[in-house]
Amino acid sequence: MKKSLLVLSLFGAFAGVAHAQSSVVIYGTVDANVQKVTGTSAAISKHDNNKLGFKGVEDLGNGLKALFQLEIRYELDTGTLEANTRPLFQGQSRVGLQGAFGTVRLGRGLTAYQETSTAFEPWSGMPSRAGFQPDIHIAGYTSDPLSAAGNSRNRFSNALFYNTPVMSGFQLNATVGAKETNGGPAIIGRNPVIATPTPANPQRFQYAANSAGDANPYSLSGTYTNGPVAAMLGYERNAVQTKLWSAAASFNPITPLKLMASYQEQDFGHTAFAAADEAKSWVVGANYTVGSGLIRAGYGRLTPENATKTKRASIGYEHNLSKRTYLYAEASQTKTAVKTNYYGVGVHHNF
Repeated sequence: MKKSLLVLSLFGAFAGVAHAQSSVVIYGTVDANVQKVTGTSAAISKHDNNKLGFKGVEDLGNGLKALFQLEIRYELDTGTLEANTRPLFQGQSRVGLQGAFGTVRLGRGLTAYQETSTAFEPWSGMPSRAGFQPDIHIAGYTSDPLSAAGNSRNRFSNALFYNTPVMSGFQLNATVGAKETNGGPAIIGRNPVIATPTPANPQRFQYAANSAGDANPYSLSGTYTNGPVAAMLGYERNAVQTKLWSAAASFNPITPLKLMASYQEQDFGHTAFAAADEAKSWVVGANYTVGSGLIRAGYGRLTPENATKTKRASIGYEHNLSKRTYLYAEASQTKTAVKTNYYGVGVHHNF
């Protein structure tokens, strides 16, 4: 009898937890391909980030909700955490509240600019070598330069995130980070603080290892959507005062076709190694849904000050086997001082 009462009590406790937590979702991505890059052997890699995530929402009443999200990133070909050096919850780890005032979260995640800009890049911000986000769109820029070596470049840790409600198609997004030390490496720059420069060694460490930032990093973006038209303006300054701004837009002339373009400027003079302290880039692209497939295409150019330009042309095709699984093939050609070709074929699954 006592055992029965204990079992009933345990079921009652779990039922209470399930009732209090409106929903908890386990989700993820599994992506792998075989790719070949000029000058290298064929290798197993990916065109999207592999992840395992947990997110939940609890209805608190009166329109107020509590929410959380935790996201692990891993390498499918080795089973290790992404890049072997990144945090367990590399993707994001945030908790917050949502209501009529919008959404407020605390923790680690994509900055306001980084989160909204991927809608205007033809590979949707995926790290594929055919895409543009990592090395054309935001080339050389990192949102979190003082974090530990190997960490992701497009997130703030120790940050406050705010998104307004969508009002007549408009939404404002803001992220503010703390000036905390995160075990980061030393960063060399122009502005002196440590050693004395010499003609043979004019550069000095501007930020010693495990330094705090000299400014609170922040990120801002505004988006507008009205039927087939969407646009974005974004601005970001990181903890070492590198600045990035962008304008982007997209248009669907017909339902299956999305055209997009973006323009970016970077100012990294605060930590520049040489005379070049600016970079400009632009990307144009299209996504076209045809039958059970999606065609991705794009062209982008990066122009650093007093340095070699980078140009990239890319094409890709995704064929849906189901709502969760697709096969893909993609190719790109990148021109700098040399020409590099990339080819990849793979499979992508969401769960």
